Amino acid sequence: MQHVEVYSDGSSRGNPGPGGYGTVLRFTDPSGGVHERELSQGYRTTTNNRMELMGAIAGFEALKRPCSVDFYSDSQYVVKAFTDHWIPGWIKRGWKNSQKQPVKNVDLWKRLIAAVEPHEVTFHWVRGHAGHEENERCDALATAAADGEDLIADEGFAG
Repeated sequence: MQHVEVYSDGSSRGNPGPGGYGTVLRFTDPSGGVHERELSQGYRTTTNNRMELMGAIAGFEALKRPCSVDFYSDSQYVVKAFTDHWIPGWIKRGWKNSQKQPVKNVDLWKRLIAAVEPHEVTFHWVRGHAGHEENERCDALATAAADGEDLIADEGFAG
């Protein structure tokens, strides 16, 4: 099974406001060659959490076959949903959180769950803006996308 590292970050200028995500995928081929791919996209109006989710979604949806994945994000919102098993509780309660309130961003959570499903994933939280090289690169991609010219609509954002 191919091993891949996925790093992602999301950003929004205002919350809500223009936003973007940045994702870096890295794998080493059998001959030892390291391959990287960078993904990013900007949106006209969105939230930081939606962009954190989109960064993760973009990384997992880019994988063409089941992989062993080490996923890195500075978003506790994304990482803890998996590591602290929030998702099964949300689903059991009909997409309500522990306070019986509707879970936000259900459209993206469902998309991320489907994208993660074929893979063996270990989730890692990294401190943002703390000099982690790949996280800093993802942040630069995300903020450049948010500030870019080719912003698209976040179809699921209901702000």
